Amino acid sequence: MKTAQDYLNDANAVVRRISVEDGIEKHKAGKSVFIDVRDSADVAASGTIAGAETIARGMIEFKADDTHALHNPALKKESDIVLVCGAGGQAALAGKTLIDMGFRNVSNVGGFKAWKEAGGPTEEK
Repeated sequence: MKTAQDYLNDANAVVRRISVEDGIEKHKAGKSVFIDVRDSADVAASGTIAGAETIARGMIEFKADDTHALHNPALKKESDIVLVCGAGGQAALAGKTLIDMGFRNVSNVGGFKAWKEAGGPTEEK
């Protein structure tokens, strides 16, 4: 039987973790799709990365599937995707799901608090 830690270990083994500084550089370059996978209440309370898609982790499969009615057109398999959450765990799990679905360039920038503290651009949602 797998534990939550087993799932996190599996996800962290395949989803590249990048530093907040690297994430900010990717944001400045403007070529990456940022996705905040926290639930809407958390995003509403704290804001999110400027320009980020807000897709709760529980919806990632539907939003990423280009054959599903709920597909988010910002999610393309060839895009460079950077995920953020509260501390990094949900982003890793969502990233593994995306990789399992055929996305090739997925990374985890960790938690939104660290992003904000590092001076990364933010917005209210």
